[in-house]
Amino acid sequence: MNPMPYTTGDYNAAKTRNPVSLLKQTIKGSIALGFLGVTVVLLCNFWIVYSTRSQVYFELEKLPSNDVGLVLGTSKFVKSGKENLFFRYRMEATARLWKSGKIKYIILSGNNDSEYYNEPSDMQKALRRLGVPESVMTLDYAGYRTFDSVVRCKEVFNQEKITIISQNFHNARALYIGNHEGIAAVAFAAQDVPDGYSLRTLIREYLARPLAVLDVYIVHPKPDMDNREIK
Repeated sequence: MNPMPYTTGDYNAAKTRNPVSLLKQTIKGSIALGFLGVTVVLLCNFWIVYSTRSQVYFELEKLPSNDVGLVLGTSKFVKSGKENLFFRYRMEATARLWKSGKIKYIILSGNNDSEYYNEPSDMQKALRRLGVPESVMTLDYAGYRTFDSVVRCKEVFNQEKITIISQNFHNARALYIGNHEGIAAVAFAAQDVPDGYSLRTLIREYLARPLAVLDVYIVHPKPDMDNREIK
């Protein structure tokens, strides 16, 4: 008596039940998904930087004047307790812009999630020490993310033409968001930190740019429209 023929379906079923084959399929699928994810991240980074490159200025003399500057917040100190150079250089750049007449008023937007952490207040104090009067500063206590800071600048503080102030790597994302929110913005690149100063910050920015694309086109998050200081 001839045995039953071994069909393709039987072979595939056996292959699926084989732990080694299943592991190989899983690894191949993971590699494919990983490659797709890396490609998406790189494409988003390229497009955000490329599409905003003409709006970023590195020389004070070439920067167009605007009434309002939006300063994006960061912590005053790093985890080790040392001075955060990102913070220091942003404050110095902001003071330069105000003293040169490139901006007249300043919105300081950052995180104030507890009474012990207040980026807008820290920025205000630093700018006062640099000779900027408190009367030209407005504090935005709900700039929890860059997206929030940019959108609130328009929706809460009624500003549609601004100069964004941060480091170059950060400005691109802020400008990209502003462009899609109907804000006419340029950006001034504050002095950059030394190479290798904060690799974690740069990696985080690479991952934040695809999230900005999601926010702009798909998620459309609604920032907090309140502006109360947490005390």
